[in-house]
Amino acid sequence: MDEIRIQGLEIFARHGVYPEENRLGQKFIVSVCLYTDTRKAGLTDNLEDSVNYGEVCCHITDFVQKHTYKLLERVAELLARELLLTYPAVRKTDLEIRKPWAPVGLPLETVSVAVSRSWHTAYLALGSNMGDRRAYLDQAVSSLKQHPDCQVTKVSDYLVTAPYGGVEQEDFLNGALELRTLLSPEELLELLHRIEQEAHRTRLIRWGPRTLDLDILLYDNQIIDTPDLHIPHIEMHLRDFVLIPLAQIAPWVRHPINGQTTEQMLAELQKN
Repeated sequence: MDEIRIQGLEIFARHGVYPEENRLGQKFIVSVCLYTDTRKAGLTDNLEDSVNYGEVCCHITDFVQKHTYKLLERVAELLARELLLTYPAVRKTDLEIRKPWAPVGLPLETVSVAVSRSWHTAYLALGSNMGDRRAYLDQAVSSLKQHPDCQVTKVSDYLVTAPYGGVEQEDFLNGALELRTLLSPEELLELLHRIEQEAHRTRLIRWGPRTLDLDILLYDNQIIDTPDLHIPHIEMHLRDFVLIPLAQIAPWVRHPINGQTTEQMLAELQKN
C-alpha cells in the first residue's frame, strides 16, 4: 500500500491532566502516515484522485484545537478514527502525537503516543427462528449500518434451514454479511451481543431457539482463540447454512487455517 506522510505538524492546543495545561495550552507535534492507493493520482496528475494532504493538515489542526482531553492516548485514538472516517481513500493510518513541554519535573526532550489504526473486513453469520425472523435479521443489519464505526458492504439473501444441534424447534432463517469496521474483534463481539440483547435473545439451551443469533465468522486473516472468542468460527466449514449465504457474497474469501475458499469448503461439505 502506498503512503502519504505528514511529518512534524505543529499545533497549539489544550490537552493535559493538569488544569493549567487546559487553560494555558501548549505545543503539540503531530506526524501522520496515510496508507492509500496513489496509482490513479500518479497517472492522472489530478488532486481529486489523491488525498489532499493540505486539507488533511487543516483538518488535523482543527480537530486537535477544538477538543480538550486529559490524555495523549485519547487525542491519538480519536484523531486516527476521525481521519479514517473522513477520508474514504485512507485504509490505514499510523499517527504520533508528541508533547515537547510535558510537565514531569525532569529534563526530557519530548513524550509521545503513537497508534496504528485501520479498517478491517469481517464476515458475520445471522440467524433467527423465533417470531418475525426476517424482521429480526433486518433489524440486526440496520443496527450495524447505524453504528458509526461499521459499514455494511454486502448482505446475502436469507435462507430457510433446518435447526442444527438436535433440539426440536422451528426452522431458521439464515444469512451472512460483509462488514467494514474500525472495531477490534472483541469490540465487535460486544456490539453483536448488545444487538442480540435488543432482540431479547436468551441463552438458556445450547443449540436452542433464539430470536437472533450473530456470529463472527472471519475477521481479516486473524486467528483468535480465547475463552470468549474463536476466529475463524470453529464450525463454519461444517455448516451449509453458514457457507451457502457466505459463498453468495464472498466465494473467494479464504479460511485462514485450512486455506480453502468459501466455495471450496461448501463444495466439499455438499460432496460428503
